[in-house]
Parts: sequence; structure tokens; C-alpha cells
Amino acid sequence: MGKNTEIKLVGQPIFKQAINLIDAINVSSLVKKHGADHYYKTFKAKPQLVTMLFGVL
Repeated sequence: MGKNTEIKLVGQPIFKQAINLIDAINVSSLVKKHGADHYYKTFKAKPQLVTMLFGVL
């Protein structure tokens, strides 16, 4: 069997794979669309999402 060169996440930690998927979703456009950063105090939406995912993993 040959190597599957289409998979680009091989060899990366799970957390890095999750962050790459978040970047692919384009969170910033969703934040602007829904006004998620309107009342932020400490964390904006994307760092908050990354922090919460780190806590779960």
C-alpha cells in the first residue's frame, strides 16, 4: 500500500488539527455576522474558542 498524500493532517497533534479546521471554517466572518465580539471584555471570540477547545481536549 502506498502513502495517502491527500491527507494533510497526518503527524500533527489533535489540537493543531482542530485549530486548522477552525481556520478553514473562517470564524472571523461568523463573528462579524453575529456580532459576537460586541461586548467582549477579556477574550475575543476566536481566542475564547481556542481556549475552550484546549480545556476540552
